Amino acid sequence: MNRRVFIRNASILTTVAPFSSIYPESLFQSNQEIPDWILSLTPLADTSVENQLKLQNREEGPDFGGLTDPYRIFNPHSTAGLVRVGACCLYLPNSKYHRSIELIQRMDEAMAYLLTLQHEDGTIDLMSTNFHSTPDTGFIAKRLCNAWRLIDRLKMKESAPLLEKIKTFLRKAADALTVGGIHTPNHRWVVCGALASIYALWPSQKYLNRIEQWLAEGIDLDPDGQYNERSTYIYSSLSNRVLITIAQYTGKTYLLDYVRKNLDMTRYYVHPNGEIVTDASGRQDKATIGMMENYYYPYRYMAILDNNETYAGMCRYIEETAGTKIIGHLDYYLTDELLWKQIGKGTPPPSSYVKSLPYSGLVRIREGIWDASIISKNPTWLTFMKGNAVIQGVRLASSFFGKGQFISEKIETTSDGWRLTQVLEGPYYQPLAPNLLPGDGDWAKMPRIQRPPSEVQNLETVVNIRKTTKGITFDVNSKGTNRVPLAIEIIFREGGVFQGVESVPHTPKSWVLASGMGSYTYEGHTIRFGPGINQHLNTVLRGALAHTGSPTVFLTGFTPFSHTIHLE
Repeated sequence: MNRRVFIRNASILTTVAPFSSIYPESLFQSNQEIPDWILSLTPLADTSVENQLKLQNREEGPDFGGLTDPYRIFNPHSTAGLVRVGACCLYLPNSKYHRSIELIQRMDEAMAYLLTLQHEDGTIDLMSTNFHSTPDTGFIAKRLCNAWRLIDRLKMKESAPLLEKIKTFLRKAADALTVGGIHTPNHRWVVCGALASIYALWPSQKYLNRIEQWLAEGIDLDPDGQYNERSTYIYSSLSNRVLITIAQYTGKTYLLDYVRKNLDMTRYYVHPNGEIVTDASGRQDKATIGMMENYYYPYRYMAILDNNETYAGMCRYIEETAGTKIIGHLDYYLTDELLWKQIGKGTPPPSSYVKSLPYSGLVRIREGIWDASIISKNPTWLTFMKGNAVIQGVRLASSFFGKGQFISEKIETTSDGWRLTQVLEGPYYQPLAPNLLPGDGDWAKMPRIQRPPSEVQNLETVVNIRKTTKGITFDVNSKGTNRVPLAIEIIFREGGVFQGVESVPHTPKSWVLASGMGSYTYEGHTIRFGPGINQHLNTVLRGALAHTGSPTVFLTGFTPFSHTIHLE
């Protein structure tokens, strides 16, 4: 039997007429076949629903119908998750839950519980940190709008109570979204995206007024094409998705230009193995390991909308590297039939480049199987990846007055590469002037800033980085005060095998490279690094950041220090 299933339902949502959309055919049901790439995700969606149903509380009591997080806390997000994924399975023709009355009942119980968690002002709580939270209400509301659309399209009389509960939640949430505040830049667009989605279902001018109020602040995209939070794994892709939603449901097509610019830039934020570069993030995804699955929806949407082969190529790349992880936005794929259209093979992402992103404080370098990132304003100022072998970061610290962790404020371009610089001072302090003495000996009343400095010590550290035919070379030069101990940390990802290094006594996951070249091999790929230098074994310098817990090789010395290291 052909896995393609023909959906015969030519009716459209009756509520879309009052607003202006850019491409109406992408917003409502039409006679199209659900494509194989969506249908192939159905088994995973079914498994997700199975697991969520096991977590749903079935015991009579105040938490009946609710779902817990891994910490056994009943919460809105887990509970709404069953409704969101359940709606997809109800709709998917090849799901074992397709048009399941039993699942509708379980989702109805979840929505009934979600309504008990919704505050009188329309907000919900993010139990880990935010309470009476407008933005977290927006996160849930946007996806519940998708769920409402999918369930409504089925036209099942058994779903009427469930639809009414979702509507009640969304209308009340919209009241909160029109007046509530936010914490972070992306929250503005999440709120607007949720309001636009609700407006499309139940139009109200006050929703549009609030959207206009937030949009008047301007989109937080820098000239590189990155959003303010630089959160490549989480919030940049999220901003793209909700800006598309706002453009769809309000006709503000100019917002898509911001999406295009971010998608253009993100092509240079990809490691050779398909992971996304997260080192410069200003949010919780900083330096985390993640693939590109969150960008699949915006790349596919814009590839079809613009007939853009570059974006289509990114879709193919994400399919190859992230695979079924794209299921996280299944409700987007099902509710927006523009995405059902075919895309070509597209143009593969670039694999040989040097890309400077000064507003993001980043330089990206790639040559085939290896790539590197140079990062400013960050204690991890260099990363290097060769296939599956990964140097998660290079750090440098010295025992200089407890403030010797090397961080460069900027990346300077030189004739043959890039330069990072740090200049430190370590003063001592003289007695306070008699007229400034508090008279009671209270140290807190004698601020250091009022004391004359003396015997000022200095330390200047310069790192010069160059691209070579084999990889990256960097020189570390530190001078000023003599005999200051320092240590270079080369931090590797777990799982590989070292050669040429010696373990540091009584210090887990720590090695030194005394001389020559060391190597690290993981899943068939090898990084060579060195030559080594080992003038002391103090790998826990005072004032330096703590050991990351990952396998780390140290190179140590004293100032004045000058050493060249190759990564290849």
